[in-house]
Amino acid sequence: MIKVGIVGASGYTGNELIRLLAAHPHAQLECLVSRSLAGRSVAQEQPALAGWAVWQYEDLDPAALAQRCDVVFTAVPHGAAMELAPPILQAGGKFIDLGTDFRFRNTDVYEQWYKTKHTQADLSHKAAYGLPELFRESIKTAHVVGNPGCYPTATLLAVGPLAKNRLIAVNDIIVNAVSGVSGAGATPKAMYHFPNCTENTQAYGTTTHRHTPEMEQGVAALAGGEPARVLFTPHLVPMGRGILSTVVVKPLQSDWTTERLTELYQDFYQSEPFVLVLGTDQLPQTKAVWGSNYCHIAVRYDSRSRRIVIQSVIDNLVKGAAGQAIQNMNLLFGLDETTGLNHPGILP
Repeated sequence: MIKVGIVGASGYTGNELIRLLAAHPHAQLECLVSRSLAGRSVAQEQPALAGWAVWQYEDLDPAALAQRCDVVFTAVPHGAAMELAPPILQAGGKFIDLGTDFRFRNTDVYEQWYKTKHTQADLSHKAAYGLPELFRESIKTAHVVGNPGCYPTATLLAVGPLAKNRLIAVNDIIVNAVSGVSGAGATPKAMYHFPNCTENTQAYGTTTHRHTPEMEQGVAALAGGEPARVLFTPHLVPMGRGILSTVVVKPLQSDWTTERLTELYQDFYQSEPFVLVLGTDQLPQTKAVWGSNYCHIAVRYDSRSRRIVIQSVIDNLVKGAAGQAIQNMNLLFGLDETTGLNHPGILP
């Protein structure tokens, strides 16, 4: 059994890790860390886990965590995970950060966008970017994995086949995406207060959202290092879970049809267990992937504007966070990557 530790176990992402890992046939939840709830019962604090969760939250002890766990997941604010990684790695463990500290190969970019000094640049340079469908081989041999952000996951899966095959202008990508409120985490804020967000849709982080450079890094890596530029506008919509990303790109040739693009996408993702490319008669909907590790994608060619439009949906807490992290854990430990994750979404 893989002994698992979770730091930040009481947030939305940490709770989703517990839910999924508790049913994983090769994982044993060993240590659930929450500084704010240390000593309290998980079942009492998390209503969805009542009746079968047998664990208590613990205070953070990095040395003990390193000795007790084969892998540690961190779901903590930026700047916190980089200090926890060294003792875990020195003890021979694996480290999967669901935050931002190990997503960037260039730590100058991290420091520019997150306004925080990166103290583990060497580890960040060696970390794998944990999007298995596009970067699987580097994940298998890694010791540190930077789990992607939810918006970049949906967007990079949408644009991946075109960027990888050098079929688009990667310096001219427009992304408009909507997210449910859980994507902001469990910490209260006026924007997410029920009277403010219900029956309301609002953009935020226009031209400044920190997932922008992560998307650009991913596109550039797929395109062989060619610099990428993404104009990203996120929106908050009144639902609990889900992301829908609409990506508009400029093709380098003009003889596309929706049918040819759909065939290209279906061929590209044909062996990927968690990506479903829809036909020309369907468009993605967030509820179809609710609670699952799946990504649904549809692609269209607009001959009038000569642009390609790709839409993708994920559950931001599963494929956008905890599910993808478990998919990465499975790869790190030589398991079938669908282990513990192979269940469909819930609709309605």
